[in-house]
Amino acid sequence: MATDRVPDHLKPNLAPLSLYVPEPKFRPGDAVDFTQVPIPPAGKARRPDPADAADTFIDLAFDLVRVLDDEGQAVGPWNPRLSPDTLRAMLRSMALVRAFDERMFRAQRQGKTSFYMKCTGEEAVSVAAAHALDYEDMCFPSYRQQGLLIARGWSMVDMMNQIYSNTADRLQGKQLPIMYSVKEAGFFSISGNLTTQYPQAVGWAMASAAKGDTRIAATWCGDGSTAEGDFHSACTFASVYRAPVIFNVVNNQWAISSFSGFAGAESTTFAARAVGYGIAGLRVDGNDALAVYAATLWAAERARTNQGPTLIEHFTYRAEGHSTSDDPGQYRSAGEPTAWPLGDPIKRLKDHLIALGEWDEERHAAQDKELAEQVKAAQKQAETNGVLGHGLHQPLDTLFDGVFEEMPWHLREQQAQMIAEETASGRPWARKA
Repeated sequence: MATDRVPDHLKPNLAPLSLYVPEPKFRPGDAVDFTQVPIPPAGKARRPDPADAADTFIDLAFDLVRVLDDEGQAVGPWNPRLSPDTLRAMLRSMALVRAFDERMFRAQRQGKTSFYMKCTGEEAVSVAAAHALDYEDMCFPSYRQQGLLIARGWSMVDMMNQIYSNTADRLQGKQLPIMYSVKEAGFFSISGNLTTQYPQAVGWAMASAAKGDTRIAATWCGDGSTAEGDFHSACTFASVYRAPVIFNVVNNQWAISSFSGFAGAESTTFAARAVGYGIAGLRVDGNDALAVYAATLWAAERARTNQGPTLIEHFTYRAEGHSTSDDPGQYRSAGEPTAWPLGDPIKRLKDHLIALGEWDEERHAAQDKELAEQVKAAQKQAETNGVLGHGLHQPLDTLFDGVFEEMPWHLREQQAQMIAEETASGRPWARKA
């Protein structure tokens, strides 16, 4: 059928199409001004009942749950009203995580391990969550949640053994340093393949529900990882089956050297991802330990009462580089970490305790010194088992361990051959048959 319509691409008055490419606000050498970042007053966000339908509080996916105000006071409906002892325990765990990070960072620079990742500025995200969750709940972390283990009282020596891949490494040198696996502490194996832990957490939570258990799952990923397909598959399954799981998105503004805009932060919040799946979404001040605690406790109650999953976006900032292999000075302004408007999570919790009359600067300084010595002693003990790169710490045939529940016949033959050859050669690197 004939038509007189002129195709749009032939119309001379139309501007050509263009592609938008996100661009960070600040580059190396730029002065930093975060005044354009909207920070609502503490205590402003409403707190719905954990049993409320997810579509009745969509506003909380765009707001920001905050408890600590600028004077260090806990205000508003999300105030968890924790005891001073609990607050001090959280502060101690956060300070211990930072001391641990500092010493292990130096160990990497000294050549004692190949790789390390600090969580400076993000300590509240894991520590406060660990205090809000039950010890029996299963955590599926990313690689910046060492605070979960430390807050749960796990051995720093054991963690360091894994970092050093030494003779006492429970993973026998098979994992990249800092990718812990501690079943006894409800800490699922960290994977370097980003966001694979999301569907794993959902599957675990679904199994817990199917068995009529009371334990829930919690999982963490970064802002950049929300672009992975695993993230969306997990959200679909969790929504459909109302899995008792908490999704934590740690929006620390950077995915290695790519700023959060490439993952969609300029279009909407990461908590808003929950809206499309019909699950509860909260956006939380990730540098406010009380807000993180309150949101996690709220989400845990929702999961445990069969109301379904919750996605929590922790709005925070990665104060250090992505890892010891990264130089953030190459892609962002050096002034960003100190200019971040939500401050330092440790200082904010310390100031809150001081405002309550339950802490002071002298006690805090003494605690920092004590924790530094504690970490130093743990390092000294771990290094008696060896450090990475100083010889082979595991028998060669352990490379067959932990791969199959039942080792196939051909691998058993290869293992036996290796043992025989190592034994005949007099080398000590195979276990005796």
